[in-house]
Amino acid sequence: MLVTAYLSFVGLLASCLGLELSRCRAKPPGRACSNPSFLQFQLDFYQVYFLALAADWLQAPYLYKLYQHYHFLESQIAILYVCGLASTVLFGLVASSLVDWLGRKKSCVLFSLTYSLCCLTKLSQDYFVLLVGRALGGLSTALLFSAFEAWYIHEHVERHDFPAEWIPATFARAAFWNHVLAVAAGVAAEAVASWMGLGPVAPFVAAIPLLALTGALALRNWGENYDRQRAFSKTCAGGLRCLLSDRRVLLLGTIQALFESVIFIFVFLWTPVLDPHGAPLGIVFSSFMAASLLGSSLYRIATSKRYHLQPMHLLSLAVLIVVFSLFMLTFSTSPGQENPVESFIAFLLIELACGLYFPSMSFLRRKVIPETEQAGVLNWFRVPLHLLACLGLLVLHDSDRKTGTRNMFSICSAVMVMALLAVVGLFTVVRHDAELRVPSPTGEPYAPEL
Repeated sequence: MLVTAYLSFVGLLASCLGLELSRCRAKPPGRACSNPSFLQFQLDFYQVYFLALAADWLQAPYLYKLYQHYHFLESQIAILYVCGLASTVLFGLVASSLVDWLGRKKSCVLFSLTYSLCCLTKLSQDYFVLLVGRALGGLSTALLFSAFEAWYIHEHVERHDFPAEWIPATFARAAFWNHVLAVAAGVAAEAVASWMGLGPVAPFVAAIPLLALTGALALRNWGENYDRQRAFSKTCAGGLRCLLSDRRVLLLGTIQALFESVIFIFVFLWTPVLDPHGAPLGIVFSSFMAASLLGSSLYRIATSKRYHLQPMHLLSLAVLIVVFSLFMLTFSTSPGQENPVESFIAFLLIELACGLYFPSMSFLRRKVIPETEQAGVLNWFRVPLHLLACLGLLVLHDSDRKTGTRNMFSICSAVMVMALLAVVGLFTVVRHDAELRVPSPTGEPYAPEL
């Protein structure tokens, strides 16, 4: 398993580099990239945002291993994950309103403080302290994916008066470097936890200086901005009306809830499946992120002027790949007949599918959901998504360890088959809808959401 993980990582990284280098050579420089003021503004944003992302990714490979290191049972670890998911959905519902009221810059600084406290709780072996840490992690995640983007968009349009058409270029580049940071974070986590022998708590301690620097740079380099608040009840009511009045939105929400709830469960299960077989967790995580980056690169190639495939086709392919991978996992995790290499390959395929899924879903959401109702609709999407993930983890919590993992992958397979049926339903509804096609073969789509 050790050799397989390292070879896979090197092979995936080489594939990603080859695809990106060929794409960069073929792509002419854009108008926005030649503007010095815009480039400096982007740099000021990236310095803070990338530090925040790096600190977030650094904690991912060893979270489950840390709880296991503290001798908690799998059922107890599942409850910790459920607490984190519940916190994420609770704070996610009010994050936009909180950020608008408090101010985007202050919210980014608050993120650095709450996430630092979350990391400090990992030094304790007290179960209640770890539960509090998971709640703080949920708040921090909600701020990470709302405050930073909101600050940038307001500054881009209102303060600097750059063309709104340049915003996608910033987030497309951020999406690419987010993958690169995730790959590097896995290697860094492996280095401090395993190669240096500092143990599974080391990546969490290493993330604290990055978070402190995030807050310090935001305080020094960023201006404050606010936005007029829309009542939370009106936001949710408008989102619900949009959801119920447009069948495309309802089907898209169903696909998102089913697909992403399975991904949440996968995030919980990959460590207990591979760790007993001596897998280097940081390198495995980096391999996952490299596979996701490869999927994103394939998405850009598939929707380019040469192939001109549509996001709806790639969304269907992503769901099919995950269905196939989960069926593989139901056999490779059979008690007494475990095959860690086969499980690892299935996990890589799931991450490859995620690289196709997220830009496809982002494109379709932008086209289907009116901009004024996106916040409300996404709130309604998140509720069933996290509810399904929590229910899945609670089912695992009550299962026998020897059969629980295999049973959970079987349940996830059934869930993804339902997602596939929803994809077929959506494809039937939108197959003649020109609005949901890539508008021009001369430009490449982007994926602004991380």
